[in-house]
Amino acid sequence: MSDFAGMEDLLQDFLQEAHDLLSDVDNKLVDLEKNPEDRGLLNDIFRGFHTIKGGAGFLNATELVTLCHLTENLFDRLRNSEMHLTPELMDLIMAATKGVRDMFGELSGGVQPRPADDALIAALRHTLEAGAVPGAAAAPTAAPVAASAPAAAGTIPAAADGGPDWAVLHAAITGVPAVIPPQTPAAAAATAPAAPAGATVTPVPPPYGRRAVDKPGAAVPAGRRVEERVRENTIRVDTARLDQVLNLSGEIGLTKNRLTSLRVDILAGKNDADTLHALDQAVSQLDLLVSDLQNAVMKTRMQPIGRLFQKYPRIARDLARQLGKDVELVLAGEETEVDKTMIEDLADPLIHLIRNAVDHGVEGPEERAAAGKPAKSLVRLEARQEGDHILLIIADDGRGMSAERIRAKAVEKGLISEEEANTLDERQSLNLIFLPGFSTKTQASDVSGRGVGMDVVKTNIQKLNGSVEIRSEPSKGSVFIISLPLTLAILPVLLVLLGDQPFALPLSLVREILPVDRSKIQEVGGKETLVVRGEILPVVSLAKLLGWPQERPADYGVLMQTAEKSFILGVDNFAGRDDAVIKSLEDFRPRGVAGVTTLSNGQIVLILDMKELLADMGQHLDSDSRSLRALEVH
Repeated sequence: MSDFAGMEDLLQDFLQEAHDLLSDVDNKLVDLEKNPEDRGLLNDIFRGFHTIKGGAGFLNATELVTLCHLTENLFDRLRNSEMHLTPELMDLIMAATKGVRDMFGELSGGVQPRPADDALIAALRHTLEAGAVPGAAAAPTAAPVAASAPAAAGTIPAAADGGPDWAVLHAAITGVPAVIPPQTPAAAAATAPAAPAGATVTPVPPPYGRRAVDKPGAAVPAGRRVEERVRENTIRVDTARLDQVLNLSGEIGLTKNRLTSLRVDILAGKNDADTLHALDQAVSQLDLLVSDLQNAVMKTRMQPIGRLFQKYPRIARDLARQLGKDVELVLAGEETEVDKTMIEDLADPLIHLIRNAVDHGVEGPEERAAAGKPAKSLVRLEARQEGDHILLIIADDGRGMSAERIRAKAVEKGLISEEEANTLDERQSLNLIFLPGFSTKTQASDVSGRGVGMDVVKTNIQKLNGSVEIRSEPSKGSVFIISLPLTLAILPVLLVLLGDQPFALPLSLVREILPVDRSKIQEVGGKETLVVRGEILPVVSLAKLLGWPQERPADYGVLMQTAEKSFILGVDNFAGRDDAVIKSLEDFRPRGVAGVTTLSNGQIVLILDMKELLADMGQHLDSDSRSLRALEVH
C-alpha cells in the first residue's frame, strides 16, 4: 500500500517540480565550481534546496527534509562567507544531491525514503560544525576525488600516481571496504597521510561507469541505471501551441459544416458551376487546414533538447574528477527541438559518447602539458537543425583516433581478418569502433574497456532511423556527428513497384535513381555488379530480398547507402515520393517490415526496414564489397 494514499496527485506535482529544481541545481553546481564566489549562484542553489525541503515537509518525508536542511545550511554559510568552496566540499555537496535524487526515486514508488547514508550525514554535520570537510587537509586539493577522500584505518589510501583509485571506487559501489596488506615504507611515504582515527570519511560519488553485467552485443539500452530508464508519460506543452490546435480544430469544424451544406445541395440536384466551384474551394481549404493541424500537433510533441543536455555537465564533471582530469563540457543549441520520444532514446548514446570523450578522448594533465595543450580539456555537445534533420555533435580536443591503430586492434581481437583490414579506407576503419567487443583498452574497468558503449550508440541511433559519422585527427581530437530525422511519426519515403505492388523505402537511404542497362552489368564472383562513376557496386533485386519470384530483370535501380555499405536495389518501376504516416504492426510484424502506411487511394503499403532485410544478406554483401574494393585497388 502506498505511503501517500489520497495524496498521489500532490506527490506527482512535487516530484515533477523537484526533479526540475534538482536538475537546475546540478547545472548551477558545475558553474559554481568554476566561479566559487558567485553570490547569485549560491543564492539560487540555496533556494533550490529550500524549496525542495518545503515540499518534502508537506509530504512528511522527514529523511529528505533532514538531508536538504543540512545541505541548505552549508550554502547559507557559503553565501555568508563563513566557509569557502573547496574541491572536497564540492564532492560532498555532489554526494548530497545524489542522495536527494535517490530519495526522489523512492518517493516515485509511493514509499517514504529511507535515511541517507550515515557517512554522508555525519560528514555534513562535521563540516557545518568544523567549517571544513573531514580529513580534507590530509589530501592535496588538486587531487582527483578518489585522492581527496582520506584513508581511514583498514581502507586503501588514495592513489599516489594521480590516477583513479579503483579500490575506493569499488568500495563506493559495493559499500564493502577493500582491505590491503601493510604498505612498504616507500609506498607509505608516496601516499597522502591518513586521517585521524575516528574521522568521518567523505562519501565518494559513485562512478558513471559500467556494470559487470555489460557484455558485447548485449541487449540495449545498457547505458542508464534502472531508475533513469523509466519513461516519462507526461509532456510540457506551450499553451500557445495548444491554442493553435484549438483554433485549427474550430476552422476545420466550420469547413466541415460548409461541405455538409454543399453535399445537401448536390444531392438535391444543384450541380451548377457555382456549386462545384464552392465545393472545390471548400475541399482545398480543408486540405490546407488538415495539413496545418498535422504540423501543429507534431509541434506539441517537440521538446527542447536542453532538457536532456542539462544532466551531462554533472556526469562529465564527476567522471573527470574520478579520472584526475580537468574537463569542461560546453553545451550549444539547447533550444533545438526534437520529438519527445527521440529525446528519451538519445539518453543512452549521448551518455556513452560523453563518457568515451572524457575517458578515451581527452588526455591526462601530464600528457596534455607534454603536447603543449591547455590543462583544461573541452568537450562540446551541440544540437542544431539542418533542413529536415537534427544534427548532434560531440567533439573533444583530445588525442584523436588513428585508423591504422584501430584496424590493428580489430585484427588482434579477431573481429576482422588481416585481408579485410587491408581493404578498409579511413572512414570504414574508424567505424570499426562500433563493432561489439571492440575496445582499445587492454583491461576493462568500471568506466570502459568491455566493448559495449559504442555498440549501444550505433544500435540505438539506427533504431531512430539515424546515422553516426566519425571525424578524427590524431593529436587534434575527434568529432561524432549524429544525424536524425525531425520526427519518427512521419517518414519521407520513395514508393517503388514490384509488378503492380508498391513498397515504401526510407528516403534517407536513397542516394539516386538510375536506369539499369543490362548490357553494362558485369559479374564478379557470380554476382551482378554495375559501375557508377568509377565505383563498382553490387546489384541486389528487391524481389530476391523479399523472397519473391523474379519474373523479369529489373528496369531501374535505386542507389542506396547505409552506414556500412552502398548497393543498387533493382525494382520494376516507381510510384513517386510521399510523406508516410507510419502505423506500427503491434501484434504481427513480418521480418523486414518497419510498419505500414496508406496511400491517397486507400491502398495499404508496407514500409520496408532495409537494415533488417540486408541483415539476412549481410555476409553476402560484405564479401561482395570486399571483393569489389580489391578489384578497385588492383
